[in-house]
Amino acid sequence: MGSWMLLLLHFHLVLCVPLPVPSNVSISSFNMEHTLSFLPGPETPSSTRFKVEVLRFRKKSWREVADCSKLTAGQTCNLTRAIRDPFDYYQARVRAFAANRTSNWTVSEQFQPLSDTVLGPPDVSVSGCGNCLLLHLRVPPIRGLQQLQDFHGELVFHVRRTRDGAQFGLNLQYEEEIVITYLEPGVEYCVTVAVKTLFNSHSVTSKPHCAFTSPPPSSSLYVVYGLLGAFSALGFLLLGLVVYCIQLGVKRRRPPGALSYLLLQGLDHGGAPPELSGQISAMQLHKEGSVDCLLTAHRPVQPLRSSSEEEEDCGQSLTSDV
Repeated sequence: MGSWMLLLLHFHLVLCVPLPVPSNVSISSFNMEHTLSFLPGPETPSSTRFKVEVLRFRKKSWREVADCSKLTAGQTCNLTRAIRDPFDYYQARVRAFAANRTSNWTVSEQFQPLSDTVLGPPDVSVSGCGNCLLLHLRVPPIRGLQQLQDFHGELVFHVRRTRDGAQFGLNLQYEEEIVITYLEPGVEYCVTVAVKTLFNSHSVTSKPHCAFTSPPPSSSLYVVYGLLGAFSALGFLLLGLVVYCIQLGVKRRRPPGALSYLLLQGLDHGGAPPELSGQISAMQLHKEGSVDCLLTAHRPVQPLRSSSEEEEDCGQSLTSDV
């Protein structure tokens, strides 16, 4: 009799002891998609299930979430359908149950969809347009909102020049096509974009999207420009060399100006050529030509003679002078 009483008391204690309370009950949201997560209490039996209820503040009543009535440990609950009004406030609660045992409820903090959801980055494509960048934007769909304008939203741009790291920021109203002007042509810029609203400060910045303002010269163009420069320099060098050689040849064939000047001065005054003792030898006079040969234009016109006769006269005149 005593043993049966002990056994019944044991079963009574087992049935009356509640299950461990769930912990870390919270609601997270991304682009108005809401998810509840929690952790089972310590020493929770593996056969334990969990149920979720949601409270809407305007209605002030808890409502069970049908899709989350038999969750297992580690599962999450999608509350997007249960939380429909983006302007209202909500709470969620979770408790464990198994056979005839249950746990107490664990309640989450207040959740306001419009201000607590995290806004993801828009889809971005960037192309150059000379001294500007052309951006095409598309905001991912947000449940319960027709357009981003419902958020009174704007876009936050962060522009960085990859060459030296110079950067600046812009806040612009949302448009599907945006032009960022007054940039340096032919330079690469990287742009990141995030969404900002009057009701929400939680947003994710997009990854950098990079583009050149105008297409950079290709490597083949650099080679062509280099060859053109080399050929141009070589051409100028050859032209200068030809001009120098021509001038040098003209100087060598020109008669000595000093000797001609002295001889002309002597004949113009009706006298003999000035003495050049110690300066000009007979051989030099023979090479340069005698006075009669150099100044034939000052004598009366003579009958035409052959070149051989003129050379003989020049030679005789030089011999007599010596």
